[in-house]
Amino acid sequence: MNDRISRLALACALAATTFAPAAANTTREEQPRVTTPSSAAQDHSGEIKPPVAAKKPHSYTHHGITIEDPYDWLYDKSYPTVDDKAVLDHIKAENAYFEAKMGAQAPFTEALFTEMRARIKEDDSTVPQKDGDYFYWSEFEEGAQYRKHYRAPAVGDMADAAKAELLIDENALAEGHEYFSLGAASISQNGRFLAYSTDTNGSERYIARIKDLQTGEHLPDVIENLRGDLVWVANDTALVYGPSTEEWRTLEAKLHVIGTPVSADVTLYKEEDQSFGVGTGLSSQEDWLIIATGDNETSEVRLVPAANPTATPILVKPRSKGVEYSVDMRDGELWVWTNDDHINFRLAKAKLESPSDWQTVIAGSDDFYLTGFELYKDFFVTEGRLDGLDQIQLRQYADPAKITPITFPEASYTAGLSNNPEYDVSKLRLAYQSMVTPSTVYDYDVKTGKLTTLKTQVIPSGYDASLYVAERVTITARDGTQVPVSVMMRKDRAEILKQAGIEGPGPLHLYAYGAYGYAIPPGFSTTRLSLVDRGFAYAIAHIRGGDDLGRRWYLQGKMFERTNTFNDFVDAGRGLIAKGYTAEGKVTASGGSAGGELMGAIINQDPSQYGAIVAHVPFVDVLGTMLNEKLPLTPGEWQEWGNPIESKEAFAYILSYSPYDQVVAKAYPPMLVTAGLNDPRVTYWEPAKWVAKLREVKTDDNLLLMKTNMGAGHGGQSGRWNSLKETAEEYAFILWQMGMAPKSEGK
Repeated sequence: MNDRISRLALACALAATTFAPAAANTTREEQPRVTTPSSAAQDHSGEIKPPVAAKKPHSYTHHGITIEDPYDWLYDKSYPTVDDKAVLDHIKAENAYFEAKMGAQAPFTEALFTEMRARIKEDDSTVPQKDGDYFYWSEFEEGAQYRKHYRAPAVGDMADAAKAELLIDENALAEGHEYFSLGAASISQNGRFLAYSTDTNGSERYIARIKDLQTGEHLPDVIENLRGDLVWVANDTALVYGPSTEEWRTLEAKLHVIGTPVSADVTLYKEEDQSFGVGTGLSSQEDWLIIATGDNETSEVRLVPAANPTATPILVKPRSKGVEYSVDMRDGELWVWTNDDHINFRLAKAKLESPSDWQTVIAGSDDFYLTGFELYKDFFVTEGRLDGLDQIQLRQYADPAKITPITFPEASYTAGLSNNPEYDVSKLRLAYQSMVTPSTVYDYDVKTGKLTTLKTQVIPSGYDASLYVAERVTITARDGTQVPVSVMMRKDRAEILKQAGIEGPGPLHLYAYGAYGYAIPPGFSTTRLSLVDRGFAYAIAHIRGGDDLGRRWYLQGKMFERTNTFNDFVDAGRGLIAKGYTAEGKVTASGGSAGGELMGAIINQDPSQYGAIVAHVPFVDVLGTMLNEKLPLTPGEWQEWGNPIESKEAFAYILSYSPYDQVVAKAYPPMLVTAGLNDPRVTYWEPAKWVAKLREVKTDDNLLLMKTNMGAGHGGQSGRWNSLKETAEEYAFILWQMGMAPKSEGK
């Protein structure tokens, strides 16, 4: 619970996080059709029928191209308030249909949930970490949905557990709410005050409060409608925060002086570009407030003394389109991570008197992708990837070129710095896992190089890593690009499939994201075992659009190269089929947000490959959303997808792959689609419109279900058991559609 800055997060500056976010004949006329009110009706046999959404004439024209969109009415124009009765009736009808069809699988879903829950240590806690005069940690109590957060006075290298103090009980805060999320949580430097924020409907518009830890009482100060961090400044007399605009954008850094009206809060910085977002944090020595603004490809940073936050900000370097940078300070010297002269970033330094004069410390490399850095008193750490694998490197200020790498034994893994809040340290807290190795927390002794295991994820129902194998294979995509894929399976998979009566290659679940430069690491998952132990292979495709193999890998999957992402995924599945991991129609796939867009694109391109698809909060109406600049994230997303308002080329390219616009009359695989009514990132009507159109035109009788969380947002239900139950539903659907669920009626 500290304000130490996250360099990479500030480089993005809270701009457009995961959004995730053509037709052959864009002017075809819709044929007249009799429509009925949306309802989960029954036919004469008593079988519930899928809802049929009404079609209402609506079209728009850009660049001389007219698009018909008869399901536009599902977009309640009073959003973020959703109170249109017809819209709500249709969504409720879809939910009723979901409940009715999944009802037959309720016992199986419950069995999967019980199985998954048994792998989770219910009374679990994090490893305490020292920050100043206290150790901090969090705990789950047995049966609890949410965490409790504690601290205890530090006595040497140990916490005085007898004096443990409860800081936040998320369970109490969540009581009476269908949804709950703890946002920022920040302890003042003197240790007396705790500022924290909460969201109780999934809209990600947080409310902040301040707790006096000496008295246990809350101060009268309440800050509403904010996003991002809460940063203590001015000797713990004030907080810096980012208010949310009506359009859910963070365009300001504001200063709230404790005990004064929020209406009197001072704006420290205001961003005029609606496509940018503002974020704040403290430098490593906590003496400078860093105010960063940026979008998906451009950054600009200002510095203000933390003790005097209303002082005139120091502009590090004016924004230049396509140049990203983030900064930290050490003993008055500026450190800069930037892509200004190399696509894979370099590390530079500058004097505060001339902050834009950057002198290279570590040059950019074609081989090593520098993803970030951390400054400590006696050394600094660079993180990155080499051949797609995570690297943690210790370096000395006197000789930055000399590297002390922290090495790990497995050929495929994910590792990185964990929570290291203090500047003067001799040990580093690290996190490590692989597809077969549970999450492990280490302390790394900087002087001796010794790794000490502090905690390994406990799986109460039992787990034997020797039963599993993880492989990293390479698939050649259609343009010749070599796409890595991480695969996990049981060593005795063939015997499991034989006992299940499955002939030939078994099923394989393929997962990816593929956007915003977010790499999907080959990490561990207890829920994944419910597929793998039944004979599935589980694969993660490291497709373009993520930055798994460096920054260029990301750039080759955005803007006018976006379709590389979809092609990579389809080709990865085809390649795994060719290598004998699975067979035609036995690939199942899932993705969320931009990964949900991926699901929509791949079933348009190659539907016969897949036996079941799960698309969570899918960004499928890419064109419609990118044309609507009133939506929360749209202006900031134009650098990722293109601006179809201004560019005819961007309009045509997005139209060519936008999943909603490319739905045509053909057979699609069984599908489960989810949405959140309060989702500010991928608005509920995108999946609703997509499902409505699929129902209208698809030629198969495969099951198509949509579930909308009426009181949640982008992440689905909150609480560890509620969230786990949704995963159990997803897996029950997949196994059911693959003929691997207990026998039940219906399909």
